[in-house]
Amino acid sequence: MQQTEPFVFNSPHSGRIYPAGFLQMSRLDRMAIRRSEDFFVDELFARVVHLGAPMQVAQFPRSWLDVNREPYELDPRMFDGPLPAFANIGSLRVAGGLGTIPRLVAENMEIYRGRLSVEEGLSRIEGVYRPYHASLRRIIAQTHVQFGKAILIDCHSMPASVRVAGGNRRPDIIIGDRYGASADHDLSYAAVSILSGLGYHVVRNKPYAGGFITEHYGRPARGLHALQIEINRGLYVDEERLEKTSGFEPLKADLSEFAGDLMAYVRETLSKDRLAAE
Repeated sequence: MQQTEPFVFNSPHSGRIYPAGFLQMSRLDRMAIRRSEDFFVDELFARVVHLGAPMQVAQFPRSWLDVNREPYELDPRMFDGPLPAFANIGSLRVAGGLGTIPRLVAENMEIYRGRLSVEEGLSRIEGVYRPYHASLRRIIAQTHVQFGKAILIDCHSMPASVRVAGGNRRPDIIIGDRYGASADHDLSYAAVSILSGLGYHVVRNKPYAGGFITEHYGRPARGLHALQIEINRGLYVDEERLEKTSGFEPLKADLSEFAGDLMAYVRETLSKDRLAAE
């Protein structure tokens, strides 16, 4: 499809092709190891391609390699030898078992039977992580050149159990913009407003303000905006059986409407900017 909108969609955690060697290394069964997936998020947003926006989708699972981390957030306890000096071994995400190569899946379940070789870890980063980000950077740069701005929508899902501090009501959707650092405030509020108008309980930045991808690619002053969107899994998936529910298709239709309306908002804003410049 030809790109006609200044948007790029990305689904870094919905991959569900599990390498056989990885499954052999794991102490978890095929169901348990999937607990970190953003289940079917790529399918929920698939229609954006027909609206004129490219979408990049990870095929590999997050539990094998997490591209929403710095390239070398690595836990030395997971490896059978010393890590390179440039590895970030002290981040909070590493401490929580959720580094570039995770130690845990959701519910704090250990993934591996034993230690990994350093070569195995680095090969995933050099062979998959770096090409993934090189591709995403290229798409964003081409979009920026073509339209004068680029808006990255980083698509995720969250457990149905998530609550916002100080409240008992679960959020349906969370929009993260790193507290205004990764995207223009008006764009963030437009996203919240559109989704709220579709009947969803939407909050901003709490408890998810955006991960490495949102932080790394969002440069609003340069016309590069990045929003993270978290969808409550309780809306569309049975988290025990990991199967779609009857809510999947209505949610998919609403997210397509959301994307179209946000694109229309940006087109209108661009037109106003041009008129003001004239």
